[in-house]
Amino acid sequence: MTETTRAVIAEGAGGPEVLRVIETTRPEPGPGQLLIEVHAAGINRPDVMQRQGNYPPPPGASEVFGLELAGVVAGLGEGVTGFAIGDRVMGLVHSGAYADWALLDAPIAIPVPRGLSMAEAGAVPETFFTVWSNVFERAALKPGETLLVHGGTSGIGTTAIQLAKALGSKVIVTAGSDGKCQAARDLGADHAINYRTQDFVEVARELTGGRGPDVILDMVGGSYIQRNIELLAADGRISQIAFQQGSKAEIDFLPLLMKRGTITASTLRARPVEMKAKLARALTEHVVPLLASGAVRPPIDSTFALKDVARAHARMDGGAHVGKIVLLMKPET
Repeated sequence: MTETTRAVIAEGAGGPEVLRVIETTRPEPGPGQLLIEVHAAGINRPDVMQRQGNYPPPPGASEVFGLELAGVVAGLGEGVTGFAIGDRVMGLVHSGAYADWALLDAPIAIPVPRGLSMAEAGAVPETFFTVWSNVFERAALKPGETLLVHGGTSGIGTTAIQLAKALGSKVIVTAGSDGKCQAARDLGADHAINYRTQDFVEVARELTGGRGPDVILDMVGGSYIQRNIELLAADGRISQIAFQQGSKAEIDFLPLLMKRGTITASTLRARPVEMKAKLARALTEHVVPLLASGAVRPPIDSTFALKDVARAHARMDGGAHVGKIVLLMKPET
């Protein structure tokens, strides 16, 4: 087994050109960890923010990029049970997924179901953990309720559409082109609103008979914050997971008060292993069967070799992607 690994770091902050593939020492698993021979790693918006210098790794985490991976167990740290060398797993990491070898906390590892490719598995953890936590746990979306997802063709959006539909909810999404709106409908969204040509508040209100959506999943922020409050149904919940338009806004909270509404917000990366382990157990119970049956599938926009990581980030920056962009460390078989 090689003692070195290719890994991706950034030389300074900036565009995709700052990313470098370097040779470094292969990590060794500590207590409770798995050594993973990485086959695939998903690219996510937080990776872009880190590259731009706006989202540093948590204290003690590696500078190597990447928050999610899929691969094969190649080593077991002290105290690890329930896994064996050769098992196919996927999971969240604090950092380090853009590499040939990476460490994964065993409680966060999820077995890759039969029939799911490594590219697909590498696209699961970040978005599925995020959506499950924020839509189904924190915002408590129930069967029969309506979910509005901003950015319906992003990795988060495509995951939210599929999970909400599979579990019995109605879904409305916003997207930035007619083509993306159609892609969202193809994934199961009941309605898609082109926010460049339509007023999403007006259209979503009409689509819900004037009531508004029960849950809104928002990663835009900025001016959307007040508009989400205006649109929300009585007893509705807004789940804020990012601020692509900025985190500051002048807000009138009176409509939220009158609607008995709730705003919840969270990030995932810096949360403790115990909390992520709880999410991993929930996904194993509720979501892995949907992946195994094919009822839910992470749509892959494109795949890139590790050496082409800058091109992969340029694809993310361009905003034309639908679904996940994935790095492949090993060719699919």
